[in-house]
Amino acid sequence: MNSRMHASEDALAELGCAPVLARPAPRVLIGGLGMGFTLAAALRVLGPDARVTVAELVPDVVEWNRGELGACAGRPLDDPRAAAVVGDVAARLRAAPGELDAVLLDVDNGPGGLTSESNGWLYSAAGLRAAHAALRPGGTLAVWSAHAAPAFTARFRKAGFEVQTHRVRERPGKGAVHTVWVGVRGGALSG
Repeated sequence: MNSRMHASEDALAELGCAPVLARPAPRVLIGGLGMGFTLAAALRVLGPDARVTVAELVPDVVEWNRGELGACAGRPLDDPRAAAVVGDVAARLRAAPGELDAVLLDVDNGPGGLTSESNGWLYSAAGLRAAHAALRPGGTLAVWSAHAAPAFTARFRKAGFEVQTHRVRERPGKGAVHTVWVGVRGGALSG
């Protein structure tokens, strides 16, 4: 995480929320708070009736974002549309069948190069099916990764999503290239 290199996290939110912007009161779940940049970007593009929940495993990360660290991303947790819960995003997915309009995953390093093997479930066939089940028809699952993972694209499609892969720099015009997948449940992707 770096406060100067978050363009790919911004892109995760922008690309993942774009297909559901016209929906009334969209419900969005974000996996991973980090420094709050994905949450801030989602709140920038979503309307006033949106509700965004962030699931973060580490209580200290939530507290840091409520404190001085929150200024880096513009204090998104202060927005009344946002809520942070300490817990596993996988549990939130399982508990929300057909309730979500978008799920944005910025967990670990993405589907490849995990630092915690327990995060692997999110990127498995079972995890992708759970995300699919949590979404309303036409809802989106967007996934951030530090690396390309062609096998993940195939697994994503097999779970019932129409998928596009985007290569995004960590800073506008420079820095490492990250991958953002956007999958739509039962809806067409544009662009």
